[in-house]
Amino acid sequence: MAKITGVGGVFIKSKGDGAGLAAWYRKHLGLPLEDFGGAILRWPDDKADDQGLTVWHVAAHDSQWFSPSQSSFMINYRVDNLGELLEQLRAGGVEILQGPESHENGRFAWIMDPDGNKVELWEPKLWDDKNKGA
Repeated sequence: MAKITGVGGVFIKSKGDGAGLAAWYRKHLGLPLEDFGGAILRWPDDKADDQGLTVWHVAAHDSQWFSPSQSSFMINYRVDNLGELLEQLRAGGVEILQGPESHENGRFAWIMDPDGNKVELWEPKLWDDKNKGA
């Protein structure tokens, strides 16, 4: 059975100053921000090729990334077999909003939870331009 293997990302929609919000997390919670404005938290026990990382990022206040959800956040869950998991979700009556899509860092799909929160599913692969469209 396919399953979640970890949190692939936490994404927060800023209600105003996204850079200021990220700086607050760095200052008050010690989040190590990277040059792109977010953080990468690594999990060495994850068996994926990328050795298990979590991306943290603040989206712009007018981002449509979380749509159709009205929530100000979206969780990205790492999965071990996206195709199998999507089959399980469909069989369970869960609507797939979008995907699967292939990108440089893996395959993605999106669903909504019962509370109307958009959920991103990610089967990670090492970053490689050849992965896009695969």
